[in-house]
Amino acid sequence: MGSTLASKVWDAHMVRRGGAGQDDLLYVDLHLLHEVNTPQAFDDLRAAGRVVRRPDLTLGTEDHNTPTTSVDEVIADPAGRRQSMLMRRNCAEFGIPLHRLGDPGQGIVHVIGPELGLVRPGMTIVCCDSHTTTLGAFGAIAFGIGTSQVEHVLATQTLPIRRPKDMAVTVGGRLPDGVSAKDLVLALIARIGTAGGQGHVIEYRGDTIAGLSMEARMTLCNMSVEAGSRAGMVAPDDTTYEYLRTRPGMPDGAAWDAEVAYWRTLRSDLDAAFDKEITLDAGALQPWATWGTNPGQSIPLDGRVPAADDFTDPQERAAAERALAYMDLRPGTAMRDIAVSSVFLGSCTNGRIEDLRSAAAVLVNRRVADGVHMLVVPGSAAVRRQAVAEGLDRVFAAAGADFRPAAGCSMCCALNEDRLRPGQRAASTSNRNFEGRQGKGGRTHLVSPQVAAATAVVGKLAAPADLLPAAL
Repeated sequence: MGSTLASKVWDAHMVRRGGAGQDDLLYVDLHLLHEVNTPQAFDDLRAAGRVVRRPDLTLGTEDHNTPTTSVDEVIADPAGRRQSMLMRRNCAEFGIPLHRLGDPGQGIVHVIGPELGLVRPGMTIVCCDSHTTTLGAFGAIAFGIGTSQVEHVLATQTLPIRRPKDMAVTVGGRLPDGVSAKDLVLALIARIGTAGGQGHVIEYRGDTIAGLSMEARMTLCNMSVEAGSRAGMVAPDDTTYEYLRTRPGMPDGAAWDAEVAYWRTLRSDLDAAFDKEITLDAGALQPWATWGTNPGQSIPLDGRVPAADDFTDPQERAAAERALAYMDLRPGTAMRDIAVSSVFLGSCTNGRIEDLRSAAAVLVNRRVADGVHMLVVPGSAAVRRQAVAEGLDRVFAAAGADFRPAAGCSMCCALNEDRLRPGQRAASTSNRNFEGRQGKGGRTHLVSPQVAAATAVVGKLAAPADLLPAAL
């Protein structure tokens, strides 16, 4: 029987195979760090008298606590300020490269990894952040780890971990106009649930996936963790190679050809068996939005808010009842009748240049509705520079959107000043709509960049197709 893509990468990095019910020992090619979840790991490393085994395979960035209003602004929150200070001290002490706020390479950890040419097919990548799954778009096994695991990787460049199962999600057909990878992954999670991928690596396959750009594939893999999966992957192909060819540090000539020849072997064999398989029809999809307090509580934008009694499973019914109360929504309300006062465009899910382009295309010659604040935060300093070079900053400004000068996680996790007030409702391109995720008492509807932009114009959840022709 053949091997899956995930099995091929896993087996190539297995230092020691565990017995039945035991962990394998996996070699780690790249270890990414940010300021929030790392201080304790360094303290434990220091207390044990250990050093970082491969600082050259480790990289830090400041992203979660960083202000977005200025690259020179001091972090206001004392805890966040201390985390960033410790990050700088720890990276300096142990010889780890760090991209600080204001550096040209700074940005959200999952955005800068590919930008800097650090992510390649066939790698194993870990980070102290669950959305490390983003990087599986390149045919790598990438996943988030906890603080004690961070220490283990720092000290040994290996990680004891249980081998996951394999899950295939095959998507066929053409995505309709106005429907994106964000809509696709929300539809998937709504179908299989937030635990549907638990214990599995999801491999996204099919002609729809082959037609996606690298940035769209990153969006898809980014939210794999919201289905409970260990990781998400897409087999590398010509789209992958073209993206990587211009990245820093890539070989050329014969060395490049040799890399590509190896990368072409990284795909599931025709006779590979998956533990679970799901099939989706891309042509049947519409723009989606969440109505509840987890990514699985979502429906097409032309739907209506469900009632708790619509769910037969007792746990789902109880979750829906709580979500409706928190979101202050009445069952039967049309999704397009839900008004918002805030729109957030950004995050590791949808803060890349293609995301900004797609939103700006909707906003050209249009204005953000009165009473709506649209916040646009680029995923990295490089994304912001590219947006300015393309004139997207002028489009956002003309529309009345707030295009920030600094990159970071921003309102996605509300660890800086960008947060919702209690009771405030937002359309957000981020990845989680949990209670209080974007600010205590804030209410979040997850949407795509196009839907976010259209919603900003209308003042209610909307798709670009709902807009009147833009004034010339």
